[in-house]
Amino acid sequence: MYPDFSPSPLGSGPSGEPEPFGKRFRRLLVGAPRSLGDRSLYHRLSLIAVLAWVGLGADGLSSSAYGPEEAFRQLGEHTYLALGLALVMATTVIVIAYAYSRVIEHFPHGGGGYVVATSLLGPRAGVVSGGALLVDYVLTITMSLAAAGNALFSLLPMEWHAGKLPVAVFLTVFMIVLNLRGVRESVLILAPIFLLFAATHTILIAVGLAVKAPGLPATLHTAGEGFSAGLAGLGIGGMLALFLRAYALGGGTYTGIEAVSNGLAIMREPHVQTGKRTMLYMATSLAFTASGLLLCYLLWQVSAVEGKTMNAVLTERFVQVVPLGQLFVILTLVSEGALLVVAAQAGFVDGPRILANMAVDSWMPRRFASLSDRLTTQNGILLMGVAALGALLYTGGDVRSIVVLYSINVFLTFSMTEISMCRYWITERRRQPDWWRKIAIHAIGMTMCLTILAIIVYEKFGQGGWLTLVVTSVVVGLCFLVKGHYRLVGVKLFRLEQEMAPALAALPPASGVTPACVDPSQPAAVVLVASYGGLGIHTVLNVFRIFPGHFKNLVFLSVGVLGSGEFKGGNAVEDLRLKTSAELTKYAALAARLGVPAATRLGIGTDAVDEAEKLCLAIADEFPKATFFAGKILFQRERWYQRLLHNETAFSLQKRLQWVGKAMIIIPARVR
Repeated sequence: MYPDFSPSPLGSGPSGEPEPFGKRFRRLLVGAPRSLGDRSLYHRLSLIAVLAWVGLGADGLSSSAYGPEEAFRQLGEHTYLALGLALVMATTVIVIAYAYSRVIEHFPHGGGGYVVATSLLGPRAGVVSGGALLVDYVLTITMSLAAAGNALFSLLPMEWHAGKLPVAVFLTVFMIVLNLRGVRESVLILAPIFLLFAATHTILIAVGLAVKAPGLPATLHTAGEGFSAGLAGLGIGGMLALFLRAYALGGGTYTGIEAVSNGLAIMREPHVQTGKRTMLYMATSLAFTASGLLLCYLLWQVSAVEGKTMNAVLTERFVQVVPLGQLFVILTLVSEGALLVVAAQAGFVDGPRILANMAVDSWMPRRFASLSDRLTTQNGILLMGVAALGALLYTGGDVRSIVVLYSINVFLTFSMTEISMCRYWITERRRQPDWWRKIAIHAIGMTMCLTILAIIVYEKFGQGGWLTLVVTSVVVGLCFLVKGHYRLVGVKLFRLEQEMAPALAALPPASGVTPACVDPSQPAAVVLVASYGGLGIHTVLNVFRIFPGHFKNLVFLSVGVLGSGEFKGGNAVEDLRLKTSAELTKYAALAARLGVPAATRLGIGTDAVDEAEKLCLAIADEFPKATFFAGKILFQRERWYQRLLHNETAFSLQKRLQWVGKAMIIIPARVR
């Protein structure tokens, strides 16, 4: 039998009292809590390859709305270079995607660039990659929603364009709420938009190329003449520099490819096969769309028009020749704008997941590893959304400014991932005879990514690129400060455990003690514990030091908190239950050595306070003379940031129990 992990009935708290209006409104907005007792829960929340393509692949595919346009603009009058640029762009997409497919094989639980760099280059390199990814995903949201405004407002007169920024802000808030409901729900809602985009753009590109195919020889002849004239005017070096500049500054095209490897944890098992299939879908669709649009710009002689995207100009010229009418223009641009909104989904899925991975490793406040009762990384979603709103307001929603900020961090993480994999295969060369074949794709990808990164930083450093580097450096610096704080606290707790060692050594061994049965009619000390360690031991020993001879029973209460670090498979809840039970068994053995009858109670949930309150009220019914205890780290000097870095479970639970008339005592463990 499995314990009942179902949430309280909607509208009532653990004590049966009506819930506050704010809590009821939140449930109305984001949905009711999920039941952790459902053993098929992970299966039902995970995404098959097609849905993962929608939820994560949209980030890559939507970049065709601004990446090819920026590359084409950089060519200036030398548009004939678009022929070679389209080929190189498609090749780059395929190379990077294939390289990340190999990453998926080695890191089947996801984490992307942060986990790869941490594992293969070391924790310090990992935190640089992780910090860059966090800024990247904030800008993914900002870029996608600002570009969505551009696409949608291309249908409207110029005097209406002042409304683009308010619309982008509204869409950001909408996506925050949607993702708080859950990833699968948001993907299912947005899937029809993705399919409409795929249909309209396939028609636009395929038919657009077919219509202009008869004139292709003339276009090639003109391109040849232009190339000869360009060589005469710019020289080989100048032509190469122009081509590389357009290639690099159109680097926004490749953004989003890493989203699949970052988001493996939300995919249907087996993760590797689902992830690689998703990557194939995304790479194929992006290579076709991005290179196809570049060729269409050239063949249809598209140029920039104020207030319109180049895709809007292309579509309007297309319907003048292909009689699909204004409705096709509207459907194409609306689906493009809507897909860009869908693309922001990657930032809300992968950004919080990177935050959670870093929180598990203590580089970020540990609360970012927590899940909401909807099993979403709620704190991370809110942080990413608020940061994206700030970036949106700072840039005024200007896509050409945002794409510069965006691309730098994308290619910083791409480069670090490829360097990591190259190093891995070099170290494995003696054990893997065919290592040179496997390293080849990563070496090519590394060369491409480092080239693009160097050119973008050089060209755009003074135009906003410096800001990305400064913000990323600040994020990385904060990570080291957080890590240093947790490391210091860990050392202090270890010393606390050492201080308990003499008292523990004086107790009889557990094997020589026969546990006695608890007597519910006698006074009981109910101790809230987590993992077996210094803080829990300190609390138990001090209960009997402060109240000598009073308590005749010990009840150990522990809540297994299901965070993103644990929710990685169908057996996550059961595995966490077994782990929590094993820790409680150690405390029961400690009680036996103390000669005090003991019982254990455990709960599993996403909120430690809610689950602990339920258990405490149940224990209070069973043990009428129960007094509740919890340990709490007490700092000599309280700082404002300590509440952010450490949970307030003990104080929050104390308030709730006192409200219903139950006594709870917090025993401090001093950290100087």
